Amino acid sequence: MRKTIFKKLEAEGLIANYNRLRKNLPPRLPEKVFIWDETLREGVQTPTVYLTYIEKVKLAKMLDEIGVPIITVGFPALSEEERNTVKKIANEGFRQATIVASARARKEDIDACLNCGIREILVFTPYNGLNLKYRLRMAKEQVLKNTVESIEYAKRQGATVDFLLEDASRTPLSDILQIFEAAVKAGADKLVVADTVGFLRPLSMRYLISHIKDELHKSLGKEVNISVHCHNDFGLATANTLAAVEEGVAYLHTCIAGFGERAGVAPLEEVVMSLELLYNIDTGIDVKKLYRLVQQTEKSFALPIQFHKPIVGENSFSFEVDEHVNGMLAHPLLYGPFPPEMIEREIQLYIGKGGGRSLVEKKLEAAGIKATNWQIDEIIKRIKAVHESLDKGGAQMTFYQIKKLMKELRRGITEEEFWRIVEQVTKQKPKLPQQASENM
Repeated sequence: MRKTIFKKLEAEGLIANYNRLRKNLPPRLPEKVFIWDETLREGVQTPTVYLTYIEKVKLAKMLDEIGVPIITVGFPALSEEERNTVKKIANEGFRQATIVASARARKEDIDACLNCGIREILVFTPYNGLNLKYRLRMAKEQVLKNTVESIEYAKRQGATVDFLLEDASRTPLSDILQIFEAAVKAGADKLVVADTVGFLRPLSMRYLISHIKDELHKSLGKEVNISVHCHNDFGLATANTLAAVEEGVAYLHTCIAGFGERAGVAPLEEVVMSLELLYNIDTGIDVKKLYRLVQQTEKSFALPIQFHKPIVGENSFSFEVDEHVNGMLAHPLLYGPFPPEMIEREIQLYIGKGGGRSLVEKKLEAAGIKATNWQIDEIIKRIKAVHESLDKGGAQMTFYQIKKLMKELRRGITEEEFWRIVEQVTKQKPKLPQQASENM
């Protein structure tokens, strides 16, 4: 469907598609990509979000159903509850998806994954000076040793091992190459470049990926499977993911609707639809089911998807300006990048401040009502009067009440509540200066 619609319009000379120009096609573009979804590991790190086991399984099954080939389902070493959840999900039947779990570069973390029945493990560690000094408090040599030993240990247990370098986008290239080369020699099957704080620009991502690929090929004498994990702190997660694809990266970390810590990570639906329609790459994803997947995630996370969010936001296919309504009534691609039915959505047309005559005429015609020009003008006038008579102050008050309620649902616990729990458990009263309560 996607190819037929656009090729027909191009063949008829009705639209130009600069994405198809030969000089605009990146020479390293992969023939196939693999969506590697991290919603059940990264996505659930969204502050205050809690998913029940049933909700996690439902999302995992839906990801499998739409064709996602790799799903990370958790971090077993985090807690006993997490371990039990990962184990149960791993024992569920999946049609095609490979189930992955995360582990630090520690033997006990690897064992936690293996004991859950996980056969593909994502080992992760940072390696730059900032993390070595303030987080790991280790020398580089020790981190390198731990990484190699962890990967070798997991490989001896028969697991597929992937290695993710945290904060790779702020790590010197020489250090990236050093730990990546060691990881591959230890048996790592895939390498993940993580832009952990979303600090790269697309051109910077292309620079980094191209140098990593070229230098590893020189030192190892073979191609290595590279993946990217892009955060959205500057709103560039999708752009940086696509920039990596342009340098030949085929394994792409995503989260449904872009959920995740802070500003989240590359949204699955944006990455998939961009690759399908802008790069003409078949992602293997059943795009018709994307919107339903996002709606289920919104419900499970109890977090609203922003109305103007690309692809899946409520306003993505909504029109009110008369000229745009006229255009959409004439052809769905006049003011839309793709037909909404591709993802089982519909065009929403509104009568409001921007006009509405064409929409009124269409509705009357469909209902078999013949009206004069004066009558149509009067109908539009009265519709607008209804809008203008709405209590804006009341609407704003309702909005802020809803917003306040959402904050209450997500607030975690206050400092006061935290110390009350501490006192109940330890039987000791904290000696703290008086301070304002903060959410935790």
